[in-house]
Formats: sequence, C-alpha cells, structure tokens
Amino acid sequence: MLTLAAVALVAPPGTNPNPDWDPAWTNAENAILTDHVQLTSRDEFLKAGEAYFSPDDDWIIFQAIPAPAEGETPDQHYSMYVAGLKRNESGDIVGLKQAFRVSEPGSANTCGWPHPTKPYHFLFGTTTTPPKEDDPAGYQRGTSKYSWQFPREMEIVRSWIDPEFLDADGTQGVNLFMGEPEAMFTRDGYDAEASWSPDSRHILYTHVDAPDGLRPGDGDIWVYDAEYNTHTPLVTARGYDGGPFFSHDAKRITYRSDRRGDNLLQVMVADLVYDDTGAITGIANETQLTDNAHVNWCPFFTRDSDYLVYATSELGHGNYEVFMVAADPSLDVRPRIRITKARGFDGLPVITADGEWMMWTAQRGELAEGEGRPSSQLWVARYDHTRATKIYAATTRQARVEAQQDEFDAYEP
Repeated sequence: MLTLAAVALVAPPGTNPNPDWDPAWTNAENAILTDHVQLTSRDEFLKAGEAYFSPDDDWIIFQAIPAPAEGETPDQHYSMYVAGLKRNESGDIVGLKQAFRVSEPGSANTCGWPHPTKPYHFLFGTTTTPPKEDDPAGYQRGTSKYSWQFPREMEIVRSWIDPEFLDADGTQGVNLFMGEPEAMFTRDGYDAEASWSPDSRHILYTHVDAPDGLRPGDGDIWVYDAEYNTHTPLVTARGYDGGPFFSHDAKRITYRSDRRGDNLLQVMVADLVYDDTGAITGIANETQLTDNAHVNWCPFFTRDSDYLVYATSELGHGNYEVFMVAADPSLDVRPRIRITKARGFDGLPVITADGEWMMWTAQRGELAEGEGRPSSQLWVARYDHTRATKIYAATTRQARVEAQQDEFDAYEP
C-alpha cells in the first residue's frame, strides 16, 4: 500500500500538468464513474490520502495532515484518522462525518486497514513516536522526487474505536473512547503496508531490513499467521515488492514490484498456496500484469476478484490516472482501460464491499491561494462495474484483432 504519507509527486521542472484545472472530467468519466463527491477538503486537511472502507461500508480509515491553526507549523508526518460515511435516504454516499485521529501525536503513519470480522477494529503502520531519522532510506523514482520512506521504527499496530465515533457529524461533542495502539508483532526494520485476509487469520505486509540488515532497502512481502504466530516470506525477489492485498476469495494476492530494478513498478498477481491446516505457505503462478516503462502501483481487486484497478504514470508523472486490467494470469491478451480522466494525480483506488462505489485520492478540487495545484484529497464516485467490464471486453476484442493483423503483416511465406 504505497501511501501519500511518504510520497511526493512532483512534475518535471518547467511543466504544469494541469494548467486549467477544468471540470471536464465530470463528463469524461461518466461512462463508469458518476455522482462524484469530495470527501475531505483543504479547509480541514492540508492533504489526505489512501483510504479504505470498513466491511459494512459504514466508515473509512485514512491518513491526512491536518490544516494547522494560523501561525502554526504543519505536521511533518501523516496522522491516521477514522470517520463515518454520510449517506442520504437513497443510500448514496454524500460526505464524511466528523473525522477522529487514532494515531499518536508526532508519529509517522501509513496504511490503515479495517478488521474484516470485528466491527470498529483496525490496523495501521506507525512509528508511535516521531521517527528518529530525518531522511531514512527509501524508494526513489529517478529525478521526479517520486519517493516513499522506510522508517526503521515503523511497526504494524491494531486498535479500535467506540461506535459513537462514527455517529458524530461534527455538530456535537462525543466521548472519545478508543483503544491504545498495540503492536501485532515487532521486527527490526520497516513493517507496514498490511492488510487482513477475509477471515482475519492472515496479515500480508511488507518488510524492509534495517540499514544494518542483510538486504537494506529491499522490500519483501511476508504473511503473518495469527493462529500459529508465524511469519512466512512470500515474495523475496531482488527489488522492491510491496503493497500486497488479498483477492476477495482469498485465492490470490496482488502487489507492485520493482523486479527489474529500473525504478519502475509493475502490477503483479500470484496464487496462494495453503497447507492442510489452512496456513499460507507460499505463492505459485506469479504473473506480471503490466509490462511498460511506467510506474504502476496500488493495485486493488474488484469485488468479483476478476479485475484490478490501479494507478499508473502512463500519461506522465504529473497526471497519474486510475486504470483497470484483468487479473486472470492465463489470458493471452490483456489490454488496460482508463477509469479516471482528470488532470493531476488520481490514484489509490478502492471499491466498496457492495461493489457500487470507488474511492480514491485526487488533485481535482479548487486551488488554494498561493498553491500551484489542488491538494490531494479523498474523492468517491458511483462505480459501474458492469459497464467497465463491457468496455474492457470490447477493448479485448479489438486488441485481439490488432494482434492478429500484426501477426499477418509479419508473416513471410
């Protein structure tokens, strides 16, 4: 789960990826996305990003930097927040209720994830206290300042909130009952980017060795078995591998990989291997779904587990967009279709449990005075998966025709 908690997305000097910030995307996206709603705003948060829905689609967990009081310095790191979703009488998402911080002041936080079976429980990565290193080692994408950090102190913790949190609409005070963040396990080095399996037994996570470890800076994907309290490495190839998620049927995982060591990321899937006790013991049939000269990251399964939505720099590092690709490893043709069509950053897409809404991080709001682009904030829109799959099927048919034509043109009797 690559997060904006440690990401800087900066266009090359002298370029403006979104000179007009026009609202044309409302029409350009309406084949798949409609009823757009901006969930967070610059008034409350300097920036917000990477949010995930609870299993009942009633609340979200997200990270953000709060807007400081006048004359005060903004926080250096992201905090973790939870907030209930506002819905109208028709059940449409129309906004957020009051947001509450659940992380410790001054700590660096990333990658929250709701518990799949225990209501109002969640996990996230945190340093608990301010990171000791001013500029810890991390992943860097060339000279575009596309990077994220691996604080050695980062651990995965779990906590909970009182349901009264989620009923707060900001108009009245509430009693703030929540659990103290508790480490799920402790390892030296960076541990974060975690997500529970649908039955909550296993936790996928990314581990990066400490600077004095055997493979410093080389992220690997591990799985923690809460039933046996064991850790098993799943993806240990050279190069950064991270941001893992389970498919909804728990048969596969998806993740991003810098397997080629070229500071680019590709979207991967792999089948999970289980033993007779139900423990995950490894992966099989690892498949690279994207193969290009771009950064492809934050893949997330659609509800049927047949497709992935993800962010890509195919249109430039100043204009990341959300695309969709088929997750089936056996396909001979695998086109990609574009979901978002606004200027500026669009990424970190996730879909509700009922499959009807997509939430993502975007720079498409109004410009604040003195800023060159809108801040990163959370957006949500109604997502038409049936329409998306029809468009994908048509694109696949066209891709097969083009592939056959290329093969015919290359034929030499």
